[in-house]
Amino acid sequence: MSTTTPAAPTAPVTAPTSALNAARTAATAARVLRQLRHDPRTIALLILVPCLMLVLLRYVFDVSPRTFDNIGASLLGIFPLITMFLVTSIATLRERTSGTLERLLAMPLGKADLIAGYALAFGGLAIVQSALATGLAVWLLGLDVTGSAWLLLLVALLDALLGTALGLFVSAFAASEFQAVQFMPAVIFPQLLLCGLFTARSNMHPVLEAISDVLPMSYAVDGMNEVLHHTDMTATFVRDVSIVAGCAVLVLTLGAATLRRRTA
Repeated sequence: MSTTTPAAPTAPVTAPTSALNAARTAATAARVLRQLRHDPRTIALLILVPCLMLVLLRYVFDVSPRTFDNIGASLLGIFPLITMFLVTSIATLRERTSGTLERLLAMPLGKADLIAGYALAFGGLAIVQSALATGLAVWLLGLDVTGSAWLLLLVALLDALLGTALGLFVSAFAASEFQAVQFMPAVIFPQLLLCGLFTARSNMHPVLEAISDVLPMSYAVDGMNEVLHHTDMTATFVRDVSIVAGCAVLVLTLGAATLRRRTA
């Protein structure tokens, strides 16, 4: 009579949790901020470069301050988006290529925790960046806006968060920091050309105007222009900032889908 030897019990595999956990999210954000603290060049890029670009722009149009008023508000939203895109894509790529994300994903740490932690860390930096740039433009460089400076700050902050989300997303498709930078012409430059900064979108070729209607930077510029020309919060402004915020959330969700282990 034959007997069957029972199989040895196997150790349970701990799967990453899917629910968002505040403690894990905060721990991830704190780790990212500790790493950035030791990178002064990145901090300078985040904090100083947008301010320096605004100062340069103001004195490029020194004899025509109205020109600075017309485009300064738009660039107040565009500069944070670009710098946050660059810093986030490169910083996240470093964690991918160094194996940090690989190790984190092997722990009971949900994708939502990781993405929310990165967004929280870079979002905190975005608040500082946007506040400094907005304060500099309005109170020191004399940017003349009809609406509230707080609304300018809101749009600038949402633009910076959108840049963070785009950076997190595209980092999944780059194999090196150089490739991450190469995504800028593909992701940022078309939006910059079609957002209405250089000419009204209604004056573009109909095909280009239709493309601009689905690009989030177009609504960021439109939102800034609403603050520039209206004293109160308009329905168009609410629509514009809602679209920018919605695009940021959508891209963050897509970024979470790219967080996966690369080895078995």
